Amino acid sequence: MDDTSSTATCIPRPSFLRRTLEQLSTRQYLKLSEEEEEAAASVAVIALQRYLCEQNEGHPCESYSYDVTVTDGVCRAKCSLHPSLNHLVHTNSLRTGSDIIIAQCSFVYNERFLGHGYISVEKLRCASAKSALLSRIRDVSSLPVLVMSGMERSTLLQSDVPLVLSRKHYLSLWNNEYPEGDVWSSAPPSRHPLLDVNRISLINSLESAFRGTCKPLPLLVKIIQKSRLRYYGKLGSKIDFPYQAYFEVADQSGTMSLVLWNELCPQFYNSLSVGTVLHLQNYALKRSYSNRSRPQMDHYGIKMFTSIEICLNARNPASIITVVPPKDVQPQWSLPDVSYRFATRSKMETLANKSACDVIGLVTFVGRVERIKSKGNTGPEKYWSFRWVHAVDGTSEHPFVMELFSSSQPEIFGSICPMSYLVCTQMRVCQVEGSLAYLTSSCETEMFVTGYHKGQPYKNDPTVMNLMQWAKTLKDKAFLRKTAVGGHYCYPHAPRTFIHPVAETSEQVPLVSVSDLKKELETLQYREHKKLAIQGQITAVRYVKRSSVTESQGAKEVPAESTSEHVVSEVPDATLASAEQMSVNKKRTMKTRNLEQSSASSMPAKRRARSTEQRQGPQTDEGDSQSGQQRVQPQNKGCNVLTWESSGWSRQQQEVSSRLRHGALHQDSVSRRFTSDDKSALLRWSDLHPMRWTAEQSADALPTAVCPGYYQVTILGMNKQMAVDAAFLPVAHSNEPRAAGLPQGRHDNTMLSCLSSGFLCPLGAIASAHSEASHPRPEDIIATAGELEDAHLVCVLDICHLGGEEVEVLISKVYKVT
Repeated sequence: MDDTSSTATCIPRPSFLRRTLEQLSTRQYLKLSEEEEEAAASVAVIALQRYLCEQNEGHPCESYSYDVTVTDGVCRAKCSLHPSLNHLVHTNSLRTGSDIIIAQCSFVYNERFLGHGYISVEKLRCASAKSALLSRIRDVSSLPVLVMSGMERSTLLQSDVPLVLSRKHYLSLWNNEYPEGDVWSSAPPSRHPLLDVNRISLINSLESAFRGTCKPLPLLVKIIQKSRLRYYGKLGSKIDFPYQAYFEVADQSGTMSLVLWNELCPQFYNSLSVGTVLHLQNYALKRSYSNRSRPQMDHYGIKMFTSIEICLNARNPASIITVVPPKDVQPQWSLPDVSYRFATRSKMETLANKSACDVIGLVTFVGRVERIKSKGNTGPEKYWSFRWVHAVDGTSEHPFVMELFSSSQPEIFGSICPMSYLVCTQMRVCQVEGSLAYLTSSCETEMFVTGYHKGQPYKNDPTVMNLMQWAKTLKDKAFLRKTAVGGHYCYPHAPRTFIHPVAETSEQVPLVSVSDLKKELETLQYREHKKLAIQGQITAVRYVKRSSVTESQGAKEVPAESTSEHVVSEVPDATLASAEQMSVNKKRTMKTRNLEQSSASSMPAKRRARSTEQRQGPQTDEGDSQSGQQRVQPQNKGCNVLTWESSGWSRQQQEVSSRLRHGALHQDSVSRRFTSDDKSALLRWSDLHPMRWTAEQSADALPTAVCPGYYQVTILGMNKQMAVDAAFLPVAHSNEPRAAGLPQGRHDNTMLSCLSSGFLCPLGAIASAHSEASHPRPEDIIATAGELEDAHLVCVLDICHLGGEEVEVLISKVYKVT
């Protein structure tokens, strides 16, 4: 029986899902034994949808629930995911485009409604990260939706609403700022009444109207700023659409904030843009919320009224919103023009810290989308999505470095790519020590990229026109060599001296113990990024040379006897190496030792620089002992490793209670060169995993990431009870995205100076065989590692969950404690 057959054939095939539903009609639940689970047919995940959960005493820590839609190739079934499986979504282990085996499920009847019920998935096993089933299905949307007999009239299984009927809409899978689902309209309601513009109120009269008892007259205003959506849903809340959006509106007399509330957000938010003219009736006036952020609009030169705000509600009172078509807007209404304050890159260092500006540039680098947990959030846990972007405007040798948070514009945020024109409004200037100034987006920032500029008010701005003229002088081939997508990136660079944070809310990097680091790694969610510092001693350094980064499956804390670290390349074992390899490695060992003696005569003789084939001392992980020997893998031929260990490490690793093995360099850690042919694949790779599967997900192969090599560094905690392996990838070329704003004082290329500075000296102009030859050789750097012996260090780590089993731990800077 083939439960995963394609729908292309006309021959009826048995359906695993249909058979399961038939069995659930006579049994309370289904549970597979281990033998049955091994033989069971897999189903493919085609949608994962999130919504605010109801208060659940059985799982009080869960804030959100998930519906999962699966297919067996014959039909589709929309199921509820049991809260105990939520962690699989949090780590992107359960994701669209993958195959799973359902090990236990039940059918849940909604006893408060007639004819409504659904399958609840209670246990599952992730079978394959890339579905073999979906590759044989032509059109998933054409598959019928599975419905229990007698519930055929239930449209909820096919509609875009949660299976739990108390919730009316889904949230975006990874953040709360995106408008998600069919409920969000892209066009305003078609209402074209005759407007009476002779009887209207002006904004400067609303404060007196608020203090009085008379109902204010209608308003005729233009939107000059638009903020991102704010979701304020809480457990136990009965509000169907707990959304809020701020707009700044203006007329000839001044500006004031306008707030769109609740049900009106799905109805109007997407269709209200900067420059839109509104006729408002039945609005409410309320005192302003003082703690919210506001756009900087002093360049308009008109009065800002901030004590009250205009509120638009669906009821009490029911506001009447009329969007005036552009052709009907009259000059005699004297509505102000939309104004911008564009800044060029050459002026960045002269702008005041936290001041606002608008920028336009040609994109050179787009970082992967990452997430950080919202601080001080009193409701359900919330994550912000953000990415780093570089753009140039021809006025400086330095790019704009921009930290862009998602701005309720999912299509634009996911479409930012090199060689596109990017406009960002209301960006905040950040002047920092040790790095060039950068820009961060605000709640009022809007983004526009190539394909979305049509009709925008800024098109005739002089700064925009100048950039367009400059871009015409560029040659595409030369510009492409300066582009990159994805990979590890962090900004601003660490300061010259480490300052211990005095409070949890401090912007300084928190100093944690290695045991705390372990907890942080265990609780990271998908693409969540954190910067932490630990103190200890570096006891081992390995240089792993590899021509390209292969797709890895994760690096984690593993039992000590395990040798599968899922790194970029494995370390060959002396017992499996050929006699010829042994001879070559002996020569390399002798050469490295000679380099040690000649380069630093003051280093202790107990320092050892050796090649990988030499036997490593036993290691302990979670109390288990292991041999440090590694097994050779056929795909790793041509890979060689240079190693240094401190004199006490062979004894100390016997005594450590836990060793966190995260020294891998994953494929997601290395940026790719951008090409037009690979555009779709690169944009999908650098974005968050989608909540709905499309055939394009598996259509294009990702280009290989080239990496000459990297260092694996072992850090032993000060109490010598725990150790952590981390990767160190120094910046080698000035055209790398990570080189932007990097303090480039000269250093002597010792292991410690490289770790402290983060780069090789001098930086090559562009990656090439010639520039590689000008760099210090890895064996020369390893030969100086003896100065790390017994040194008390503070190591700043960037950690990021890459999905599934993969967790990235990279050293960004090392401080020597004196």
